[in-house]
Amino acid sequence: MRSAPLYLVPVLLLAACDDMNHQPRYDSYEKSSLFADGKSLQAPPQGTVGRDDAEADAALANRPTMTADLLRRGQERFGIYCTPCHDTDGDGNGTVPARGFPHPPSFHVDRLRNAPSRYFVDVITNGHGVMYSYADRVPPADRWAIAAYIRALQFSRNAPVATLPPEDRARLEGAGS
Repeated sequence: MRSAPLYLVPVLLLAACDDMNHQPRYDSYEKSSLFADGKSLQAPPQGTVGRDDAEADAALANRPTMTADLLRRGQERFGIYCTPCHDTDGDGNGTVPARGFPHPPSFHVDRLRNAPSRYFVDVITNGHGVMYSYADRVPPADRWAIAAYIRALQFSRNAPVATLPPEDRARLEGAGS
C-alpha cells in the first residue's frame, strides 16, 4: 500500500484549522456584556448616512429654490470646505495649492461657467481628479447651497453692468476715470 505524498500532510493539517468559522465575535442578536443595554447589535451613531439612504438621495435629486438664506448657507459652507483649495474668490489659489498641491481650476473659466449646477453637486459628492469626495462631510442640502454660491461667485465676476443698480453703476464708472 502506498502512503500519501509528504506534501499532503501540511495541507491536511491546514484543513483542520477552522479559525475562520470560530472567530471571537458577537452575532447580531447575541447578548453582550460589552454594552450597557446588553445587546451586541447597536443603533448607528446620530448623523450616520446609509449607502442607500432614500432621504439623502431625494435631497440630492431635488434642487432647492434659490433664496438669500440658501446663498448665505452656501457662502458659509464654501468658506469652510472649499476655500482652502479654491480660495474665497474661486480662482483656485487657496492655501493648500500654495503649499505645493495641485491647483484646482478656477470657477470662472468658460467650462465651469457653462457647467450645470448639478456638476458641482456631483463633484462634491463623488470627487474629481485629485479632489476627494466630500459626501461624508457635506450634507446633500449643503452641496446644493455651495453650488448656488459658486453660481453667485461666477455671476459676480461676469455680471453685465446694465444689471447693476444706478448708484453702483455710477460708482463703477467713476472708478474707471
